Amino acid sequence: MQGTQMQTQGTQSHNTQSQQPVAGLTRQQIAQLLASDIPDGSIVNLGIGMPTLVGDYLPPDKDILLHSENGILGMGPAASGKDVDPDLINASRQPITLLDGASITEHTVSFAMMRGGHLDYAVLGAFQVSEKGDLANWKTDAADAIPAVGGAMDLAVGAKQVLVTMEHRGRDGTPKLLRQCSYPLTGKGVVTRIYTDLAVIDVTPAGLAVHAMVAGVTEAFLRSVTEAPLIFPAAPRTIVLDPAGAPRYA
Repeated sequence: MQGTQMQTQGTQSHNTQSQQPVAGLTRQQIAQLLASDIPDGSIVNLGIGMPTLVGDYLPPDKDILLHSENGILGMGPAASGKDVDPDLINASRQPITLLDGASITEHTVSFAMMRGGHLDYAVLGAFQVSEKGDLANWKTDAADAIPAVGGAMDLAVGAKQVLVTMEHRGRDGTPKLLRQCSYPLTGKGVVTRIYTDLAVIDVTPAGLAVHAMVAGVTEAFLRSVTEAPLIFPAAPRTIVLDPAGAPRYA
């Protein structure tokens, strides 16, 4: 995933009350768009939450090997009906299938894959991402927040590239793409690309560069709902939906 060529950069102030001009992508559409961007031959870990949806949208003409931190290499799509095996789950505790030739290992081997630079991509969710690619995805101010960072830390620092799936704003309209994360970090400067319901954004040495925007989203609106400065190319790509509702780049 290469960064967008930057030609213009501006400043913006965020507005939590900005009226969104379009509905934006659903969680499933975010996952589907990301899945279409993964190169053939990649080894990919899917984190818990929205990232697990990516496995259901991988193009059949690509040879992509999925890893799950609980010890699976060669994970297939989600299981349903008679294919459900209660002893076969992913890191999100969802029943899954295995591809032919898949392997199951214990945790130390699985984490050695994660920490040793053997994964081409880790797809992770996020509460916040900073303009420098810092990732915060394990703890918030909520009283019921999980007590430890878990395997996300190993994935964030061990994978060759980290792709993030997230909503652009919180439920209260608060921006999630920030100058600096306010939540505890999972990894510092680790994020490569961000997929939100409004845009696809690359993390570059110069800052956050907009690669593509959902059709109907304007530069002014995207700036207004993003705390971190955004860099726009002369003509960012447009994300449109085909007749079946699948997202693609126009």
